[in-house]
Amino acid sequence: MDRQTSVGPTAQLARHVSTLQYEQLPAELVHLIKQCILDTLGVAIAASTLAPEARIVADYVRELGGKEIATVWGFGDKAPAPWAVFVNGSLGHMVDYDDVGAGGHVSIVTVPVAFAVAEQLRGISGRDLITAIAVGTDIHTRLNQGITIPDWTMTEGWFPTQLFGFLSGAATAAKLQGLREDEIEHAFGIAFDQMSGSRQMAVGIATHLRSMQAGFSGQGAILAADLARRGIVGSKEILEGRYGLFKTYVKTEPDWDGIVGGLGERFPLLGLHGFKVWPACGYTRPTNTAILQLRQEFNLQPEEVEAITISGGTGGTRLLCEPLELKRRPRLSIDGKYSIPFTSAVMMLRGNVTLRDYTEEGLLDADVLALADKISYREESAEVLPVGGHSGLSRPTVVISMSDGRTYTRRADGVPGDPHHPVSDEMLEAKFRDCVSFSARAIPGRNVDHALELIRNLENAADATEIVRMLVPPAQTRDT
Repeated sequence: MDRQTSVGPTAQLARHVSTLQYEQLPAELVHLIKQCILDTLGVAIAASTLAPEARIVADYVRELGGKEIATVWGFGDKAPAPWAVFVNGSLGHMVDYDDVGAGGHVSIVTVPVAFAVAEQLRGISGRDLITAIAVGTDIHTRLNQGITIPDWTMTEGWFPTQLFGFLSGAATAAKLQGLREDEIEHAFGIAFDQMSGSRQMAVGIATHLRSMQAGFSGQGAILAADLARRGIVGSKEILEGRYGLFKTYVKTEPDWDGIVGGLGERFPLLGLHGFKVWPACGYTRPTNTAILQLRQEFNLQPEEVEAITISGGTGGTRLLCEPLELKRRPRLSIDGKYSIPFTSAVMMLRGNVTLRDYTEEGLLDADVLALADKISYREESAEVLPVGGHSGLSRPTVVISMSDGRTYTRRADGVPGDPHHPVSDEMLEAKFRDCVSFSARAIPGRNVDHALELIRNLENAADATEIVRMLVPPAQTRDT
């Protein structure tokens, strides 16, 4: 089918995907993308043993069978690329430790897609992999930047990770596959017709589907690119059309300059992206930060805490505090990570929050639960905290009341890991080593070292998938 000439926003993004070259990427963006790759691989592999649902999803895909093309991280199985990404994308958010950017979690909807397609095509260079992830994350971030509704993910009820992930993942896959501009538009259209991601999955007690957002979007993204390459015609003008993204899902007239302004010249990800230093939902970070600052500054002892009151915040803070009794007693790991009362209790008790705090043993820790019972929430207006993570993260007030009558109040001015308080490469590498130590298939230390070196120098790699081979070696499994 002949392509009709179009200069609309959808066509401009397709052209952006088609024409962006590695040489256009700023050095700081290349470095950031390598950090995103490192972080995503680590947190996904950790989930292979830390998330009970990981085994269910991996077993399901194993039982389906099919061509052994792409690697299932942590477990070592091979599966057709869309199904491998269904597992790997889901793994990426199961421990809620993945990085955060404008539009939710941009790496888990692009990095697993990129590696699966690279294994499918074979011989994809590090530069090509970086470029594909860069264009995917750029589109994801820009879509979010185009939305003018405050706290839109709560008011409109969407998870932007999954909603936009179909398109950003399709862009990543299409770039690696070398699709023509018209084929990329078709891929966008096919991806658009699969879009989903309602927040109903996270109301009250969190469901497993909350952690599987990028599994669905990643699978749909590869499906979209594969079908477009084979000649399937997708919906047109999926951004600006009469029933397109903004009229159907977000229901607002977008800031088009935020979406298509300066394509290939400016990359908003650089100023908006952050990494997690604690393995829980991004909305726990402001309260964690405030509690940690007070704990350290005034040498507060957890056994002397009478009460902790959290007040204010946007819909994200409220969602993670209510219903209060359920949030104080999370039953599943994902419930704990999605609970401000529980996570705040861990931070107050230990001065840190780690992966082990959300294990079955951690969720039943009597000292944590006793402290969680002292944490309450009060709704009121609050100043929004501009961090490079969830758009509209709130700035709640934390009040810690001590048994001797002392009271301490704090609102965080930023959070560790945001663009204004960046984490070091050393910290991310330490986090990576901790994460991969939980792999279902044990990874030798020398392989971890080699993978780290490959990622550090990814722009020089002839075959980017060597990283995966290092992290899923033919070794004895941790469990069967």
